[in-house]
Amino acid sequence: MDVVKAVLEKHQKELDKYKPITVEKHLECRLDVGTLLITDPNDLEDRQLANDREEYLSALTRDNTQLLLNAIWELPTERVDESIVAKLPEPTTVLPRLRKPPGPRPMTKWEKFAKEKGITKTKKDKKTYDDVLDKWVPTYGFKRAEAEKDKDWVLEVPQNADPNTDMFQKKIDLRNEKVAKNEIQRMKNIVRAKKIDMPRSGYLGPEAASSNQLLTAVTVAKSSTASVGKFQSKLPKEKEARGLGVKELIPGGKRKASHITAQPEREANLDLIKSVLNKKPKLDVEKAISLQKQDERLEREAEGANRPAKKGGKKGGKGSRKAVGKKPKGHQGQRAPGKKGQAGRKRR
Repeated sequence: MDVVKAVLEKHQKELDKYKPITVEKHLECRLDVGTLLITDPNDLEDRQLANDREEYLSALTRDNTQLLLNAIWELPTERVDESIVAKLPEPTTVLPRLRKPPGPRPMTKWEKFAKEKGITKTKKDKKTYDDVLDKWVPTYGFKRAEAEKDKDWVLEVPQNADPNTDMFQKKIDLRNEKVAKNEIQRMKNIVRAKKIDMPRSGYLGPEAASSNQLLTAVTVAKSSTASVGKFQSKLPKEKEARGLGVKELIPGGKRKASHITAQPEREANLDLIKSVLNKKPKLDVEKAISLQKQDERLEREAEGANRPAKKGGKKGGKGSRKAVGKKPKGHQGQRAPGKKGQAGRKRR
């Protein structure tokens, strides 16, 4: 009996280590299982909080977490890859955000086309059976490339091709060209979805060439010359790209039109010579008179500086200064020689 009693006491001590999953609260807690949120409206115990803060908060957190887990286990569950998964409901609590939620991703050109035509995308298998190799080959990955090498270990050279042509390298070049073309189309789809202006491209290969693309390529090639297509001859019945000018086709639109015209070079040079020879200089009378006066003044000053000074009194010096420095103003003090003689006779 003592042994049984000891075993029961030991078992009871082990059970006391684990708390029960049932939690009692004075007020029912508000649960939002969609965001895994629980709100406890009950008041805190001030005495327990003051005596042992850490132990009290840990016990309170444990009880609230237990309530949230009990609510999760009540949800419908399913097994996924040997795991039991619960499907959470829609959240009811609105949480604040710093930025607005991102909008839906814009549809690509292919997705719009598939939606209009009702094309549904089917998932391909990871492996496909190859009749030539007589085995299962991966649909994607590096092992697929290895299987292609085993399959195409020999390639036929066409009759119209050079017998020394490396058909394996030609096949690789064609594949790289297709990859580059798909990458260009992908970038175009991104630009079109974001509604960004992009310069038009020209010829993209024989498989993707349409009439509009060929017209665009011809216009771009002509406008890429030094004369901006002035001397480029046109084919019979050749059309120009509609609604597209040189500025739009050239990236940036900053290239100016060439000064070269369609006129023959000999005629253009003759016209230039005639315009130079027949050009008459314009005479500025006022400017010519002012320059003439300035030259005469400089000559007089030079003559006065080179003339030797006269010996004598102050009178001679003053007379010389008056003769050199002062000028008659306009026509004042000048008389005709005949009038001067008449005046002398009257005085007599």
